[in-house]
Amino acid sequence: MVSQTERNKIRNHIRQLRQALSEETQLSAQFQLVEQVKQQKLITAGNKVAVYLANDGEINPIALIEYCWLNDAEVYLPVLHPFAKNHLAFFKYQPDTQLTKNKFGIPEPKLNAQTICPPASLSHVFLPLVAFDKHGNRMGMGGGFYDRTFSLPHPAQRRIGLAHDCQQVDALPVETWDVPLDAIITPSQTIKPD
Repeated sequence: MVSQTERNKIRNHIRQLRQALSEETQLSAQFQLVEQVKQQKLITAGNKVAVYLANDGEINPIALIEYCWLNDAEVYLPVLHPFAKNHLAFFKYQPDTQLTKNKFGIPEPKLNAQTICPPASLSHVFLPLVAFDKHGNRMGMGGGFYDRTFSLPHPAQRRIGLAHDCQQVDALPVETWDVPLDAIITPSQTIKPD
């Protein structure tokens, strides 16, 4: 069993790598990411797609969000759940959606009961991550928000991690509560674990 100290070492090392990426590399990566998504034919009209807004050097999915809008897919952003502690809720995101910063300084849509989407109703969940391996294991920031929210499997749903290539490691320590991914997409590859 890997200690929390070892997990934190991996997390801190990979965060430093992605934060060190140049602005030019970050910009190029977001368009390469969309090309990978196009090749996989993942997005179609009517999809309910969860995405995130980049923070802390994460690969920026803004071009992916725009691609979803162009293809008539509905986009939802995570919001810290107002009632279920350490869980996420998902609210519709459109070009004119007003955003407010949460306690972590991450922009999120304002709460609106008319634009919420239950996590089980999302067809695709594009998750941020700190590190990943070829087996579909994901290491997040350590809060467990995505793991708690998506702890129950939904057969029709695809959980896809988005990352820079430098975030791949040989093998990640896995805990029983870690939610495995159906795929990981980077600017250069799409990994589908066995």
